[in-house]
Amino acid sequence: MKHFKSTTQKILDLVDVKINGNNPWDIVVHNEDFYKRVLTEGELGLGESYMDGWWDCESIDQFIYRVLRSRLDEKIKRKLSVLLPIALAFIFNRQSKRRAYIIGEKHYDLGNNLFQNMLDRRMNYSSAYWKDAQTLDEAQENKLELICKKLQLKPGMKVLDIGCGWGAFGKYAAEMYKVKVVGVTVSKEQIKLGKELCKGLPVEFRMQDYRLLNAPEKSLREKFDRIVSVGMIEHVGYKNYRTYFKTAERCLNDDGLFLLHTIGESRSVKSIDPWTDKYIFPNGMLPSIAQIGKVIENLFVMEDWHNFGADYDKTLMAWYNNFKNNWNIIKSDYSERFYRMWKYFLLSSAGAFRARNKNQLWQIVLSKNGVIGGYKSFR
Repeated sequence: MKHFKSTTQKILDLVDVKINGNNPWDIVVHNEDFYKRVLTEGELGLGESYMDGWWDCESIDQFIYRVLRSRLDEKIKRKLSVLLPIALAFIFNRQSKRRAYIIGEKHYDLGNNLFQNMLDRRMNYSSAYWKDAQTLDEAQENKLELICKKLQLKPGMKVLDIGCGWGAFGKYAAEMYKVKVVGVTVSKEQIKLGKELCKGLPVEFRMQDYRLLNAPEKSLREKFDRIVSVGMIEHVGYKNYRTYFKTAERCLNDDGLFLLHTIGESRSVKSIDPWTDKYIFPNGMLPSIAQIGKVIENLFVMEDWHNFGADYDKTLMAWYNNFKNNWNIIKSDYSERFYRMWKYFLLSSAGAFRARNKNQLWQIVLSKNGVIGGYKSFR
């Protein structure tokens, strides 16, 4: 056991993290089995042992930032049982049509009360845009306005929102730009609340997998002037990327625009880390520039690519503060272990975006044939 502890401290010394130290990013260990667990199980062992109360840290976001900025996660060996799910992602289609509704049931249906007490007033569950903004509400409205400007919306347009959430974009676009919006999601709870929030507006919700958007007969296929997809391709999986973009291409009018808002990886991977896959976003994975570039070939022209990943750090910290401050309102519906899990999720994610070397946040504007005269970017 002493060997595991000394090895762990040697690794942590590389990033100035002490065991039972006094800095806010130092870890306090309550169970001596922690060292073996984290050394053999990597991200999964680190996250699960925090959920189990084996260690604490005053500032998890600062701790994770230091770990990821120095790529310490890549230096820890994992045992076979942890690597197996990653290997299976290469073999099986974990995001198949049959499995499409798992993410809705396991994550987005956790309870509208949870998300209402964590997110902004418009219920945006994706990175805000903090340029000239002081509050989360302002930054999220900035993001919605940014999307509308990039899509060059005009009154009367018909817009498809793939992965519409609670209708934050649809409501804003319908109110401010007088467009009609059709939103699809795999979460029954999102539809339930979304319909209430968008009551009286031309915003339609459909409980539908994106692959069902195309009618078999070409003459019956529904066409849209614009398509937006915010924080949804992270659930699509690399085996389905081509199908996803083909679906968007078929649904888009020839002179239309498609805006994709997504978390991205700076390298090409086939799965997310094991802890996030098990507890937060089952069957998820983040696309890379290379993966997106390959699958849009002969389908779309890339008009604009905007990276504002640093804004996700600030967004996640705002979500965490809301979650922490409102915990007493919702805690009767959740366990203390859930609190530790969700806290770890939000703060470790903030640290990951702060590190800047892996997680990114992109808005990509695509056209089918290229914009005549050139696309005018908006920031």
